[in-house]
Amino acid sequence: MLYKHDPNQNFLLAALLDAEFNRLSPHLELVPLKLGDVLAESGSKTDYLYFPTTAIISLHYLLENGGSSEIAGVGNEGVLGISLFMGGDTTPSRAVVQTGGFGYRIPARILMEEFDRAGPVLRLLLRYTQALITQMSQTAVCNRHHTVEQQLCRWLLLTLDRLGPAELTMTQELISNMLGVRREGVTEAAGRLQASGFISYRRGHITVTNRSGLERNVCECYGVVKKEFARLLSDTRNRQPPAVAGRPA
Repeated sequence: MLYKHDPNQNFLLAALLDAEFNRLSPHLELVPLKLGDVLAESGSKTDYLYFPTTAIISLHYLLENGGSSEIAGVGNEGVLGISLFMGGDTTPSRAVVQTGGFGYRIPARILMEEFDRAGPVLRLLLRYTQALITQMSQTAVCNRHHTVEQQLCRWLLLTLDRLGPAELTMTQELISNMLGVRREGVTEAAGRLQASGFISYRRGHITVTNRSGLERNVCECYGVVKKEFARLLSDTRNRQPPAVAGRPA
């Protein structure tokens, strides 16, 4: 059976009121987002904003010595390109596809026209931006104060929240780049989680066998980020009217 793609698979697009969605939908283009694709470089201008559906985009901060670490992730809960409507022409981070899949892109000028109406789209995007800032802040705290094992639990849980399936295609090298730690540290942390029966790891595939175990082992950072996005979800659902013909809820 062929997989059916739908803009409503992205939370922000699904949360739009029908009038706004109908203005934007003709300009939404379904695009494949392949693992490793670079969608934006640090300091570059963007012509499109991306709404992932089945992909995850990682925002990295690059150091002068070539090192990098993830400062936030964008999945089906969000949009890539907040610097545009926050008043900046460029972004300080690099955006690379962490998990391949699909998403919808829209020309920047089209979304800015809707944003400048100062209506529901503006409020929705600003709420999302607040949640994303919370994620960035909590990531910085987590990387400074918590163990690699706790960071790995947080990262795995956030990835599961966006994708759903318990099996993830992730190499230890990719995870170490995301967390900004040595590969040996990831190997040791993954080994402890596997020994505890929380995950199974082989040849670049991580299968979560005990999600509740990860939730017991993770630091408070995961809960803070999840709570903030849940608050956003609740607020926007309260504004969404009943579905109309031609646009499923």
